[in-house]
Amino acid sequence: MKADLHVHTMYSLDGKTTMEELIEASIANGIGCVAVTDHNEFQAFDQVKDNGQVIVIPAEEVSSKNGHIIALGIDRPIPRGLSIQETIDAIHDAGGYAIAAHPYRWWSGLGVKNTLAYDFDGIEARNARSIPSANRKSERLAKKIGKPITAGSDSHLPGNIGAGYIEIPDTITNWQEAVDYIMSGKVSEAKSHSRHMDGTIHYGFKSIGEWMLRGFKKM
Repeated sequence: MKADLHVHTMYSLDGKTTMEELIEASIANGIGCVAVTDHNEFQAFDQVKDNGQVIVIPAEEVSSKNGHIIALGIDRPIPRGLSIQETIDAIHDAGGYAIAAHPYRWWSGLGVKNTLAYDFDGIEARNARSIPSANRKSERLAKKIGKPITAGSDSHLPGNIGAGYIEIPDTITNWQEAVDYIMSGKVSEAKSHSRHMDGTIHYGFKSIGEWMLRGFKKM
């Protein structure tokens, strides 16, 4: 079963995917499990958790003071704007796991020093919206750390769901089993597309424009 562990919906400020599109696109793109990782939001899970077709993991992409952290398998929203350690602690208090998201991404990544300095539970080894060199570095960093790995499309549109994923057993039937398997360290390979130059330039201008519209506050 393919599991895309980084997917955004309409509840992210920059997301467009509706709840119906989330399930329909996952099925169409061969994804049996998704982690809904909206930016500092936790509204989507309750609406899609009982869809009966796709396993949905409750999650959030949290904006810490120093970069994005994926909270995987949480039971409540995690506040934004905390320090890295405070964010990790809040994720653990919510029953989840703290994953260092796209550590080499300009603007929102934690960077290699922060990723190594804190005791993350895992690392996002590949992200379909990261450039090829960033994904290669993330994979090497994941091997160096030796913690469980994840991968995701970082989809903000339904058509991109499934552009990044890991493989989990088809025998898994619910999100708790999926998270247990992911965090067991048995996943040995992360797969994803990468974003190339034209997409990177577009992303840069888009990010700066959205930053200005937010009153110069990060996502």
